[in-house]
Parts: sequence; structure tokens; C-alpha cells
Amino acid sequence: MSEAAEFIGPETFMGLPAGLPQPGCRAAILGVPFDCGTHPFRVGARQGPLEVRRESRLIRRYHPSLADVDVLSLLGAVDAGDVALVPGRIDDAFVRIEAAAARIVETGAVPIGIGGDGSVSLPLMRAAARKHKGLVALHIDSHTDAYPYTPDDRYNAATQFTNAAQEGLVDASSSWHIGVRGFTYCSGVLEHTRGLGFRVITIEDLMRRGFAQTVAEFSDTVAGRPVYLCWDMDVFDPSVAPGVCTPAWGGLTAREGIELLRSLSGLNIVAMDFNTISPPQDVNGMAAQLCSHMIMEALVLLAANLGLLPD
Repeated sequence: MSEAAEFIGPETFMGLPAGLPQPGCRAAILGVPFDCGTHPFRVGARQGPLEVRRESRLIRRYHPSLADVDVLSLLGAVDAGDVALVPGRIDDAFVRIEAAAARIVETGAVPIGIGGDGSVSLPLMRAAARKHKGLVALHIDSHTDAYPYTPDDRYNAATQFTNAAQEGLVDASSSWHIGVRGFTYCSGVLEHTRGLGFRVITIEDLMRRGFAQTVAEFSDTVAGRPVYLCWDMDVFDPSVAPGVCTPAWGGLTAREGIELLRSLSGLNIVAMDFNTISPPQDVNGMAAQLCSHMIMEALVLLAANLGLLPD
């Protein structure tokens, strides 16, 4: 037995090698253990990356009907670990998240962020926008997260896309929010989101139009431009993803969410994140396990979009 076989390394997503991307690496997991800590009682998304990694042990590398090859090896994927930050220290944490993501982006690898609450998408988009000009956002969520803010509360888990539009990180006129539904804590949310330039596709619109037609129209709109994919796990119904920060009834089933993600084939996705897993509110790791499955689906999608899968 070799020396290496006697020890188990750090817990990584699906057992990926730990470390920063090296030449030839096309994808890197980045844990973002941060939440603003402002929710009155559903605090805990800072624990999301750890729990998603733990649940990823149940995901297997091969998919006989979709990609019967070792996609992780084809991508040369690694797990870069977690951003070193202190949850609740918003300004400092955002600087650190952006810097860590930029390290990955500079290597040419696609960063896959694991949140964390939805606020982490803003510094991750800042890092992606440094390299990818003309970046557009595809935001899959039950909320637009493009709410108005007050000067003393600019950064929270409901304003990241307002800031992204105002900072010019993404071209809002070509960016979409898909799956929006449910009640809001103030009026005029959709009007404010549209006023920033974003297109809003409600859950009712999505189910009426269908996934293929909706994504085809988005694809025509972006025409090959770089896409930042933000997937908020509360787009799923709480019956299948109970452990999220802000559950909203009437969401996607697991099968529907997987189908929607698979329909993104052909998009030029240059960065992505999966957020809002909150383990203290989860039930038997359901939401975290579904999140790990969705990340694996996204890695298969990325490999296909890069032309790495065999015909």
C-alpha cells in the first residue's frame, strides 16, 4: 500500500482534487460560505458549501443516457476550497469573494460558486465581468433579487442584480430573470426590475411557454455572448428543496429543474453559482443533495458546450 493510500484528503465536491486550477483545467468549484445574517430566523446559508460537498458523495460520475464518460476528468475540474471570509462583514467579504473568483477566472477555468445566500452573486459577477466584456446574466430564481435599496442597506440578498445593473457588470437589456413567483415584501418589485432593463419571465409565463421555447428566445437574444448563470435553489418548490433561505410555494419539481438546466445547451456560460442552501432549515439534506446534483448537471452541460463529450 502506498503512503498516499493511507490518508484521506480534505472533503471536496465529488472527491475532486483540491487546489487552484492548473493549465488545462476548465472548471473549478469555489465555496462561498457567506450570508448577510439579516434574515429574522432563516440564517445559515454560510454553511451551504460544506453541506453541498458532503451530499455530493451520493452523486456518481457517469450518466449512461446523458454522458457515459468521466466528465470531471474531461474538464480537469478541481475544488479550490472556500473563500476565506467572515460572514456578516459584507464589504470585506465581497472584496475577498471577488478576488478569489478572479484568481480562477484568470486561469481560463469556469468558476462554479456554491453559496451562501444570493448576495454572493454580486462579487462573483464582478470577477467575471473583469474578463468577459458584454456579460449577460441568466438568473433562475423565484425572486428577481433586483429590489430597490436604501443608502444604509445597499448590499443584501435582494439587491445583487440591482447593483449588477447599476455597476454595468451585466448588460441588463439582454439579461433575464426566469421562474419568478410568489409574494414580495414591498410593492413594485417587477416594475423596478424591468426599469433596470431586465426581462422577467414569471413561473406562469415559463410553464405556459415551455422551457425549450423560453431558452431558445434567450439564446437568440444573447447571440453567443458570455453568460453568467445564477441558479437560486429556491426556484424549486419547498417540497423538494426545503433547506433554502426564502422558500416560495409553487416552484419547480426536481425533474422540471433538471430539464430546465439541460435546456441551456449551447449557451456560452463563463461563470455560474448555485446559492441559498441553508442546512439548518434542510430536511435530511434534501436541498443540499439536489444542489449537488444540479452542479453535476451543470458540469455535464459545460463539457457539452465546450465540445468535450464524445459524439
